[in-house]
Amino acid sequence: MTTGIVTAAAMLSACGPSSAESEAGAPAAFQFPASLSPFGDGYPAPGDACRRLGESEAVANLLDDSAVLVGCPAEEQAAALPGEIVATIDGVTIASIPMGDANTGMGEYPPATEDALVPGTEYNATSTIPCAADGGENRVSCDAGVKRNWGEDGTTLVEVAKPDGRTRAIFFQGTEAYGADSAQSDGSAGWDFEARRAGDETTIIYGPESYVIPDALVVGG
Repeated sequence: MTTGIVTAAAMLSACGPSSAESEAGAPAAFQFPASLSPFGDGYPAPGDACRRLGESEAVANLLDDSAVLVGCPAEEQAAALPGEIVATIDGVTIASIPMGDANTGMGEYPPATEDALVPGTEYNATSTIPCAADGGENRVSCDAGVKRNWGEDGTTLVEVAKPDGRTRAIFFQGTEAYGADSAQSDGSAGWDFEARRAGDETTIIYGPESYVIPDALVVGG
């Protein structure tokens, strides 16, 4: 009886790969090296293979205030982006993509109207803005999009893709910021909200987070 059981087990084993072998045989997802500080769920859209790259020693010589860095697993993916390939680091092909800086707002797009959307998005305009998770001590560039007349009361919604991959929503009436979304999951439910106006931009202090949002992104122009 024992011999029969052992033989049957051996035959089952020979008929197919083990679970470990099946996992090994499946194509592994590309792992971006931590040295490049990748963030977000994909670029230019969630689920895409390329990723935004944050500030790090590895890309220090490639940083540009008027562009964002995007890394792709394959050179052809980077070549398809609307930018210039500037380096290949640790198997990642890096493209520099002009996006306009925080002071010029939508430098890459014409002023938005109520019904106009940036192609391929649900936003009236997109840009990059300075942001930080430590009160402003170490700022990086974050993608941001605006939905004008988002609420029935004329509220404008600015959504910011944070370096940790999450999104922060900030609410405006005209150019006056009055609040942000909160959640128990990230501890923001108890955070204080402060908006500081200076010239044609607003600095948002929300708990340990900070965002510098130009009027040109919020209202256009």
